Amino acid sequence: MTSVRLEQISKRFGDTVALEAIDLTISSGELFFLLGPSGCGKSTLLRLLAGLHDPDAGRIWFNDRDVTRLGTEKRNAVMCFQSYALWPHMTVRENIAFGPAVRKMPRDRIDARVEQVLQTVRMGDFAARKPGQLSGGQQQRVALARALAVEPACLLLDEPLSNLDAKLRQEMRSEIRRICKSSGFTTIYVTHDQKEALSVADRIAVMQAGRIVQVGTPAEMYRRPVNSFVADFIGSTNLIRGKLAEINGESVSVDTQAGRLFGVPVDGRLPIGAQSNVIVSIRPEFMRIVSGENGASALPPDHNRLTGRVVETSFLGESSEHLLDINGQSIKVISAPPMLDPRDQMTVEFDARETVVLTN
Repeated sequence: MTSVRLEQISKRFGDTVALEAIDLTISSGELFFLLGPSGCGKSTLLRLLAGLHDPDAGRIWFNDRDVTRLGTEKRNAVMCFQSYALWPHMTVRENIAFGPAVRKMPRDRIDARVEQVLQTVRMGDFAARKPGQLSGGQQQRVALARALAVEPACLLLDEPLSNLDAKLRQEMRSEIRRICKSSGFTTIYVTHDQKEALSVADRIAVMQAGRIVQVGTPAEMYRRPVNSFVADFIGSTNLIRGKLAEINGESVSVDTQAGRLFGVPVDGRLPIGAQSNVIVSIRPEFMRIVSGENGASALPPDHNRLTGRVVETSFLGESSEHLLDINGQSIKVISAPPMLDPRDQMTVEFDARETVVLTN
């Protein structure tokens, strides 16, 4: 298996900075996601790893081998594009065998390898069909099988599920993870779909404007983002601006437009002091709607409670989303199961330990 290391990788296209001083290490066998909005540089980084572009500065290592200036065929990094690019006149088996044949593998080894990857992607019953006779999800599996067949040092996936409808895309997430993890190859996966990254990745790098903003596991990225960009990009959150009112050891009180928030935990490394301007991030699903007598009950320790006017309600099937106006501050809260007929006023309660204080 192959570990991947990037050292100070930079890339420009004319006056446009695509990547700037990227440092990143990806472990052997890891399923690693590059996540970010369009134009952040994630696909450019993937193409540099594939050898389709050369960096303007920096070095790329596969294990202890410097592959910075090696061509694609010499570094054995296989890329799957958004379009499956299957040969329409070839059968599934012939498509998968094409790469090993070009690399002049012995015939018996090709046959054995094709059978192996057909079983891995669960397409053995479709080996004699042509791509036009397959569904989108089946074609995606064949494209993966073709990449796996050459035993790549690194498997590179560029938004492989973008051409599928929403339901099939969701079904394929677990299949992609199963296939990549069972194959054991180091896999680097580009997407702008946050749910795709959270549900499939071992680790994620969030990119913005050609830089890596944060690297971590899906849980780390979701629960402890380093800034408001990551908090807002990874899922949905409420970003509430305020000013520190009190510092009590490892927690603070924050004065916000919606009211004072108590017991909010802080990272000791944050450069904050009394009266510092901060942003508090609260995920809408971490809020609990209280009503009736519960709304007047004693507040549990480490909890905050806010009351506001219901501005909008959206039915989402398994849940409902409610937008509240609290002293001019918009707060989003998710109710599961859905609340179909909310009152004009709504009180929400949340554990302060589920909030995050950010400085930008």
